[in-house]
Amino acid sequence: MKLNQKAIVFVPDGEEQAAALRRTTHLCISAHQDDIEFMAYGPISECFGKKDKWFTGVVVTDGAGSPRSGLYADYTDEDMKAIRIVEQKKAAFVGEYSAQLLLGYPSSKAKDKQDKEIVEQLVQILRATHPKYVYTHNLADKHDTHVGVATKVIAALRLLKEDERPEKVFGCEVWRDLDWMPDDEKVFLDCGGHPNIGRCLSAVFDSQIVGGKNYDLAAEGRRLANATFSASHACDTYTGLNYAMDLTPLMLDKNLKMADYVTGYIRKFEEEVQKTLAKFTEE
Repeated sequence: MKLNQKAIVFVPDGEEQAAALRRTTHLCISAHQDDIEFMAYGPISECFGKKDKWFTGVVVTDGAGSPRSGLYADYTDEDMKAIRIVEQKKAAFVGEYSAQLLLGYPSSKAKDKQDKEIVEQLVQILRATHPKYVYTHNLADKHDTHVGVATKVIAALRLLKEDERPEKVFGCEVWRDLDWMPDDEKVFLDCGGHPNIGRCLSAVFDSQIVGGKNYDLAAEGRRLANATFSASHACDTYTGLNYAMDLTPLMLDKNLKMADYVTGYIRKFEEEVQKTLAKFTEE
């Protein structure tokens, strides 16, 4: 791979870099440090402690624009970029990731629809890792940088040859949950394994939590809520759950517009609500 000069590749167990990338089975590409741990704990826990499954994370942006208070109130953007790299490495070590890549791009570049550099970088990473599963942000997320990264992931996947593609691509929830999706369209990511590790991974991002956002509690609360509210007429079958949407069709069909695809889910939600109300009203 020929990554940009600011890019960092961290291999927690000291394996040779190319080998660490090759053994990857589950790859998560996120916008910011901590997004991976909040939206993809399911695959992290699935790979944890395994020798035949390996999780690798990719963070596209440098994290310079995050809110800050308390201990971090006087940190400059450069200070924040440095501490967030350290925190992401801590998470990769705790979660026993195969590798952690930090590309270090500004958010403005991730949101620039004309930019091709990030797409080219992602193509190289996808070829070097050749994962079975890819996780990124969902296309209905309300954070512009998240959506910008997700669209670039799809663009990169579309440049792969057929034998280079993953089996499945999933869009996960962070800045908008996916509870609204029809149940038969949701992808369930089981987050019940190793709950102690899950808590550690969320809590390690001290600059964000002490800096003013209770992300650790919010991430665990969402998983618990999803697990209970996922089924109204059955006992809980999960202890922690994240939802995702299947983005695989967008990889396979280059002519399928991303906006049309995601609004298709929204229309199905609308139809489901209308059908339910029609059973009880004469309006």
